[in-house]
Amino acid sequence: MKIDHLALWTFDLERSRLFYEKYFDAKAGDKYSNLKKDFESYFLSFNDGCRLEIMQMPGVIPLDPEQLGGKQHTGLIHFAVSVGDKATVDILTEKLRTAGYEIVGEPRMTGDGYYESVVLDPDGNRIEITI
Repeated sequence: MKIDHLALWTFDLERSRLFYEKYFDAKAGDKYSNLKKDFESYFLSFNDGCRLEIMQMPGVIPLDPEQLGGKQHTGLIHFAVSVGDKATVDILTEKLRTAGYEIVGEPRMTGDGYYESVVLDPDGNRIEITI
C-alpha cells in the first residue's frame, strides 16, 4: 500500500496552485469543477511520491492559527517535501522568507536526524522542507 494523495482546503485555489508550482515544482493537472456543489480542485503532482489535492468550496471553515496560539492539535498537522540536500533546504527557506511567507521552524538538524525547516503555505498549512 501507499498514500496516493493528501488534500487541503484553500480559499484561493489559483494562489495555492501557483505557490506549489513556483516553490515546490508541482505540476497541476486539469482543474476539476463540480458546478452543483460549487467545488473546484487541482491534483498537484511532484517528481516522486504522493500527490496533493487542493480544493475550494464555499462554507469551508478557516483554520485560525491565532485561536490555536501555536498549540498542536489533532488532524493532519504537516507534510514534508524532500528537496534533496541541506543547501537546497536553506536556499528554499530563504526564498520563501524573502517572498513574505512565514517561517515557523528555522533550518536545523532535528533530534531524530532530519535536517529541515518549516514554512506556512498561503492558507497556514505547515510544510516541512527536508533533505
